[in-house]
Amino acid sequence: MNKKTFLTVSATALAATLALAGCAADPGSSGHGMPGMDHSTSAGSPSGTATASAVLHNAADTMFAQMMIPHHAQAVEMSDMILEKQDIPAPVRDLATRIKAAQGPEIETMTGWLKSWNESATAHSGHGMEGMMGESDMAKLEAAQGTEAAKLFLSQMITHHEGAVTMAKAETADGVNPDAVNLSKVIVTAQEAEIVEMRNLLGTL
Repeated sequence: MNKKTFLTVSATALAATLALAGCAADPGSSGHGMPGMDHSTSAGSPSGTATASAVLHNAADTMFAQMMIPHHAQAVEMSDMILEKQDIPAPVRDLATRIKAAQGPEIETMTGWLKSWNESATAHSGHGMEGMMGESDMAKLEAAQGTEAAKLFLSQMITHHEGAVTMAKAETADGVNPDAVNLSKVIVTAQEAEIVEMRNLLGTL
């Protein structure tokens, strides 16, 4: 890509300039930046940093977005199911509303990232992913009513959130895209808090 080539040339030119200026640069330095990162965004080239952060990504970033999109989509579907039912306790309805409001926009954000990275947004169907509900689980939730539906929703969503937290923590550890890493941290914080909330709600039903 032209942007990557530009950044590489800029980093090389900067290294050469520092060497000519008499700085004690390591002769063996190649200007690759941080180890383990495929794309370099040198702090010495601020003009390219903002643009680079939009396309900077690695396999962990791609997998995070591709897997979290169907994962979030199922959480929204589960929330829609519970919101369409009668006699659902108000705190559970409120939680479902908040989950839908948070995860819907995040799906759009991650889809946009994959498009900007020229990566497929449909590489993962979600089947077999940690925390995902199977068809029978979804059928049980759809058939349940009232308090039993609320209990089932909470127990299923706890498992679902635990899977999302595991995936998000992997992104925090291995990702390089700053926006994706930031979202992974937001997901961990929000969903761990919701797990505690759901366990407390279960104890009241």
